[in-house]
Amino acid sequence: MTQSESHPSQQSQFQQPVTRESDMHSQPETHVSNYRASGKLQGRVALITGGDSGIGHAVAVAFAKEGADVAIVYHDAHEDAQKVKQEVEQQGRKCLAIAGDVGDETFCQQAVKQAVQELGKLNILVNNAAEQHPYSGEQCSRTAPTAEHRRDQCRAT
Repeated sequence: MTQSESHPSQQSQFQQPVTRESDMHSQPETHVSNYRASGKLQGRVALITGGDSGIGHAVAVAFAKEGADVAIVYHDAHEDAQKVKQEVEQQGRKCLAIAGDVGDETFCQQAVKQAVQELGKLNILVNNAAEQHPYSGEQCSRTAPTAEHRRDQCRAT
């Protein structure tokens, strides 16, 4: 395997939309063997959007290691969410997986209400939900109209 195959460039990683963690080129580091938790979040409850994959997955597991119960909000990657739920529960913490669209304000209100009802309270909110898509000129002009450097980068693709 060549270096370019084992470490794909950032540009090549975003050629196709990524909707499942298993499709990511770089997996989140949720099993850091030399990490020693110290109970920094003992008794806390966190709600993490995008908690089914990537950074959200890693944060959910790290927060559980530090003693927090966790609610993860995800769009539709049910298998990824169940994997995260199991990993959080392996840390001896509770985990609630809530599927829905964070672009819908009513859903967001319901998700917060459900987290509080089922986990007792809410202390921490991590807004991490995101999507990855290949860039087009139209998309760049719509999503980054004031970021001159980003427009230049988009035009180069």
